[in-house]
Amino acid sequence: MRNLRFRSAATAATTALVAALALTACGQTDAVGAASKPDDAKTVSTSTPTSTSTPTAKDEATDKPQDSNRHNAETAGTSSGKNSSGSAKSGARTTCTGGNTKVTVTNVARPINHLLVTATNTGKGTCDAYYAPLLGFDDAQAVTQINEDSKPQAVVTLAPGESAYASIALGGDGSPDIAAYQLSVHFAGRANEGSVGSPANLTLPKGTMISDTTSVSYWQSTMADALTW
Repeated sequence: MRNLRFRSAATAATTALVAALALTACGQTDAVGAASKPDDAKTVSTSTPTSTSTPTAKDEATDKPQDSNRHNAETAGTSSGKNSSGSAKSGARTTCTGGNTKVTVTNVARPINHLLVTATNTGKGTCDAYYAPLLGFDDAQAVTQINEDSKPQAVVTLAPGESAYASIALGGDGSPDIAAYQLSVHFAGRANEGSVGSPANLTLPKGTMISDTTSVSYWQSTMADALTW
């Protein structure tokens, strides 16, 4: 009986020791599991800022001056374009008239019985001398006839300071025998429907004589071309 009691007591002690070891092991496992939570929280906290794309107030403040500078540059470019356009208009191409040219009439040695009409552009822009000068001697009711054979291949265009030329064949087909003193020079328009602008009123060289067949050439770009007619 005594041995039986000792065995029961030993068995109970052994069971209690095993249970205690089991509890100790479980406690350690739980402690390790609990310790991992702070790491998980740290990972989530670290990844959160990198997923945010909302611009900050500092970024917006930085962008505004750039937009303002770009707007100023575009405005400056537009203003420059207007200035360029204004300059182009100030030098626009016009028709040559007595108002934007200086017109003279002179005697020439060759060919005989000829006068030379010169129109020099005194304006700030280019002008076109269309067709032929429309001439009126003294109180003539009709313009002087035009030599159609002298028509150039292109309209004579004058930059500021350049000149156009036309010759007057005083005798025409015969000998000049009519005294003349004054000459009015009118300018034709692009449509060639009468004169445009103001005329130039000139005093003819002393001793000028004309005839019923006096004629004038088209405007030419050189004096030599004009005096071939």
